[in-house]
Amino acid sequence: MNACSVRGAVAVAASLCALAGATACDVQSAGKGSDTASAGDSATQAKDLKVGWSTIYLTPSWMQQTLKMLQTDVDKLKSAGKVSAFKTFNANGDASQQIAQIRAMIQQKYDVILVDAGSSTALNPALEQAVAAGITVVAFDSLPTSTKVIRVGTDQKAWGSMMANWLAKKLDGKGSIIAMNGPAGVAVSEDRWAGADAVFKKYPGIKIVSNVHSEYNLAPAAQAFASAYSAHADIDGVFSQGGALSAAALQTLVKQDKKLVPITGENYNGFLKLWQSKQKEGFSSIATAQPNYLSVIALEAAVAKREGVAVPQDITVPLPEITDGNLSQYAKPGQPDDSYPINDIAQSDVDKLVGK
Repeated sequence: MNACSVRGAVAVAASLCALAGATACDVQSAGKGSDTASAGDSATQAKDLKVGWSTIYLTPSWMQQTLKMLQTDVDKLKSAGKVSAFKTFNANGDASQQIAQIRAMIQQKYDVILVDAGSSTALNPALEQAVAAGITVVAFDSLPTSTKVIRVGTDQKAWGSMMANWLAKKLDGKGSIIAMNGPAGVAVSEDRWAGADAVFKKYPGIKIVSNVHSEYNLAPAAQAFASAYSAHADIDGVFSQGGALSAAALQTLVKQDKKLVPITGENYNGFLKLWQSKQKEGFSSIATAQPNYLSVIALEAAVAKREGVAVPQDITVPLPEITDGNLSQYAKPGQPDDSYPINDIAQSDVDKLVGK
């Protein structure tokens, strides 16, 4: 499961699109068809591309933000004559439905398929069938294991090590901490903790007094942290690998009027806003993000591939770093707590990542 699909689902805004059958929205441009181009054609032939996005979920706020950012890039590429049609397919958490939707796109002769995979392995045959049919396939965020598709993601172990290194240094290499991880067995959670654990093992003075597993949702995370904290109220810090987990921990300390120990985080707006409000009281943190612009990089990589660019098979996108110093650039007081504020990525950076 990916970093986004385990987030709490919220109602899809009606303004995005009306879910109908297999598709979530259809924003085809009137009067434009689809001229299928083979990967490797020249730039002058990479035009009027028919693009589909297959996502395991559409309802979480992260996914809604991703769709909005992706749509903006689609509109830009339409203006340039490179894309003529874009459609989103929502599998509603069902990998078998996602496979069926991918196969439908093959039959409908899409030029490009973007995918946020509901399974690292189950989608491989369908995705490889698409590649064999001449379709450019690019996965982002939650990635399949197939070596036949282009994959755009972040390093989840680096995520964990970034958080753990900051916390270890903040504590001068000693102290007791509670670790807040995602559900046991979820790849994202396991990878982030593996990166953190490797760091903590270098600091014998740091003791993990409780390793908590929780859904990436505020209510269950608050309950899980409160239980661990009641048994270990003398902690010196909290390692948290998800924004709702971080918000739950910080809210608990604030509500109980306890010492505000360092807590690592994510760009979950509820956490960012509370962090900002407590800075004058000495609260400090670091956060990173699974940036929504992974989708933009994926689409740009697909278009570049159609234009003959030697796009890398695996594109690892650097993790953003949110600190006490740049927090004000990310926290959005006027946005909902469950949004994930992120700055846009420059086109020049996209071009470098896709090999232009």
